Amino acid sequence: MAADERDIVAGLAEIIEEVTGIEQTEVTPDKKFVDDLDVDSLSMVEIAVQTEDKYGIEIPDERMKGMGTVRDVVDYIKRVTVGRS
Repeated sequence: MAADERDIVAGLAEIIEEVTGIEQTEVTPDKKFVDDLDVDSLSMVEIAVQTEDKYGIEIPDERMKGMGTVRDVVDYIKRVTVGRS
């Protein structure tokens, strides 16, 4: 079963808080990593690695560079986890 969107957002919020110190309540799907959350490139790499570990997926570097919002990452996770049990 694909991960539920709310659960994914909550999971990403936990990761973002751990990496950056930004409170989970500040992390919403429409927030931009750079403009709204002030996530730098090094922090983005750490977020990607922790996300890969948490969801058992691989996010190619080029794909991650194109993900500007929390929703972009959520949509990617949903897409690659469809059909998993």
